[in-house]
Amino acid sequence: MRNLVLALLIGSALLSCKKKTTDSDCEHKICTEEFRSIVLKFVDNKALAAEVKDFTVINQRTGEKVYANSAMAANLTKGSYIVVDDGNTKSLSEEGDDLKITGTFEKTGQTKSAIIKVTGGICACHINKVSGPEQIAFD
Repeated sequence: MRNLVLALLIGSALLSCKKKTTDSDCEHKICTEEFRSIVLKFVDNKALAAEVKDFTVINQRTGEKVYANSAMAANLTKGSYIVVDDGNTKSLSEEGDDLKITGTFEKTGQTKSAIIKVTGGICACHINKVSGPEQIAFD
């Protein structure tokens, strides 16, 4: 009886182990060549584009700052900021990560934040926005 219990414990421990996914597990995946990015717009109380300072994006799961690779090359239009792009895919989880976006309105000094949920993963071809606002409005 004791051997049966021991065998069941060992068997369940082995079955509960999950293999960690690596880049080599993804080599047969076919992806499109599009490049996705998620843009968030800051607006003032009149719904006009608002320039912000101290713009940050923090991954709430890891506590690390997120830098979109394409953000350095382009600041689309006034008040629009690239939050994350396909260059960040591997640093995001398959289940989705909450990204806290914060900015301070230059004219008033008011700071606002919002959270968007974005999926990625080691084998993901692209990021995908799950939830969250399209813009942040200042008072």
